This record gives sequence, structure tokens and C-alpha cells, in this order.
Amino acid sequence: IEDKSDRLLAELALHNLDLVLTDSQVTTTSVKVKAYNHLLGECGVVVMAAPSLAKKLRDHFPQSLTGAPFLIPTENTALRRSLDEWFAARSVHPLIRGEFADSALEKVFGAGGIGAFVVPAVIEKEVKEQYGVQTVGTLDGITERFYAV
Repeated sequence: IEDKSDRLLAELALHNLDLVLTDSQVTTTSVKVKAYNHLLGECGVVVMAAPSLAKKLRDHFPQSLTGAPFLIPTENTALRRSLDEWFAARSVHPLIRGEFADSALEKVFGAGGIGAFVVPAVIEKEVKEQYGVQTVGTLDGITERFYAV
């Protein structure tokens, strides 16, 4: 089941779910549920795009992202918060073409050339093979973490 973390955690508290996979730790102040965070792993984040767009964006990366079409996760994700901070710290201002709650749909739009997008580096090879996209560059300083709650 894919949903917002707070809804999934509520289902966990009701014992309707046994486990929640998430990109951020659960704190006792955010949710009134007795839960334990288990870090499963972490990795870097890469920008990917359809081949023609990737070729344009590789030169002068990451400044090349300013004004470039970009697909981004919704605001309720840790990755989105990290991206917003990363862009602001580097004065990079992409043109946001879409915000996605569904990362698979985001990849489909990216493969169609609608905009560049980010993925955890751990799945970079699979995303290239499945969607026919290319890597633009790595976002130094952003780490994607995965937790089992």
C-alpha cells in the first residue's frame, strides 16, 4: 500500500499493517504510536533525464539545472525537502514541470522528455534499463535513507 506516512503509521498502530517502509524516521512527537525505526540503508541521489535532455544538462552541471524542466517529488517527502535545500544553497532554480507522489509515474514522464528527475543511486542502473534514460549527474550532499518501521 502506498500512501502518506502518517496514514500508514496510523494503520500500523491499528495493527492493520505489520511494517512501513519510509524515507524518514518516525518520532514520537509526530505520531502517537510505539514504533521502532530500523535503518535499512542509504545512498546518494542522481539526476536522470531522457537522452536528449540529459546531453544538454551535463555541461555545467548542476548550474545547468537553472531554468531546466524538472520533475520533483511532493512536499511531504524527505527527498523533496533535501532537494529544496540543495537548490537554494546553490542558487539553482529549475522549472518545476510536475510534482509527483508516485515515483513510477514521475519516471514515465521523465522518460518522455517532460523533465529531469532524481532517483536513489542504488536503482540508477535499473532505471536506465527500464526507462531508457541517462544520468545527468550526482547531487553531492544529498543522501536518501530507507527505514523499516
